[in-house]
Amino acid sequence: MPRTGATTAILAAVLFGLSTPLAKLLVHDLSPWMLAGLLYLGSGIGLGLVRLLTGSRKRSERGLRGAEWFWLLVAVAAGGIAGPVLLMFGLMATPASTASLLLNLEGVFTALLAWFVFREGVDRRLVAGMIAIVAGAVVLSWGGPVSLAAGWGPAAVAAACLMWAVDNNLTRKVSLADPADIATIKGLVAGTVNVGIALALGDGLPAAPTAAAAMLVGLLGYGVSLVLFVVALRHIGAARTGAYFSTAPFVGGIASLAIFGEPLTVGLAVAATLMGLGVWLHLTEDHDHEHDHDEMEHDHPHVHDEHHRHHHDGPVTEPHTHRHRHVRLRHRHAHFPDAHHVHRH
Repeated sequence: MPRTGATTAILAAVLFGLSTPLAKLLVHDLSPWMLAGLLYLGSGIGLGLVRLLTGSRKRSERGLRGAEWFWLLVAVAAGGIAGPVLLMFGLMATPASTASLLLNLEGVFTALLAWFVFREGVDRRLVAGMIAIVAGAVVLSWGGPVSLAAGWGPAAVAAACLMWAVDNNLTRKVSLADPADIATIKGLVAGTVNVGIALALGDGLPAAPTAAAAMLVGLLGYGVSLVLFVVALRHIGAARTGAYFSTAPFVGGIASLAIFGEPLTVGLAVAATLMGLGVWLHLTEDHDHEHDHDEMEHDHPHVHDEHHRHHHDGPVTEPHTHRHRHVRLRHRHAHFPDAHHVHRH
């Protein structure tokens, strides 16, 4: 499961990173609001169509239930609505070089919230890996002297990063539900809001080929990427997923070499080294200690392992989903902050 989480987080970063240079090809024809809206709508509509064409959800997945709807709506409001609005306001009074560096705060805020608010486990190796990955992103986005003269501009960009960090951590709380449902809802809501803002500001609808291209990029870079991101949240928690996802700018930088013929720079090489070190530190993490499991009852996709020792009346497929009860348990093994390992250290 930890390897599954790391793999899906990195794949999510690859898809999102590739979407950045592809979106750059479209930004000259669309306003930032309209482009963001079409990218989100492409993810929501595209995933919805895939669901319709392929039938109902996988048997091992379940829909959103109870309080999960509340957490998801708050996450969408924070990351899909408040975040982009704050970013656009911030960019109006912030130099591009400063904004690029400030955007790296999303990974930092995600980890800090995960560790200190949502009680995810942390150790020195994990912190060192996070620092290395963020340092690589800073090197990659460095554009010269940093200007903080217009205080409210950088503050708005930082606030946008905080909203995305809140989004990441709250999405983790609903990650036991079908990731495709989560990504579809996020895409439809955020896309509708952003397109609505663009139209209210006087933008017109783009030509069909341009809109289709933007929505296709959104389906892969935002929709499929978000599905993989949610799967990673399910298995390894928000801090580790956010760290792996912070490698997306490096993927975008590599893609830009091929798409735009940009030169291979020393900064890109240094960023690759730092991010590679950070990912290695995370992949080789060994979080092993004696811990308690409280009694609880819930449902989610699972296989029969040391945490799931219940019986069935007949044969079952693996993985499968149904409501089941966990008895109190104390043991020791390597683990990550998934739904069964939310304890203090």
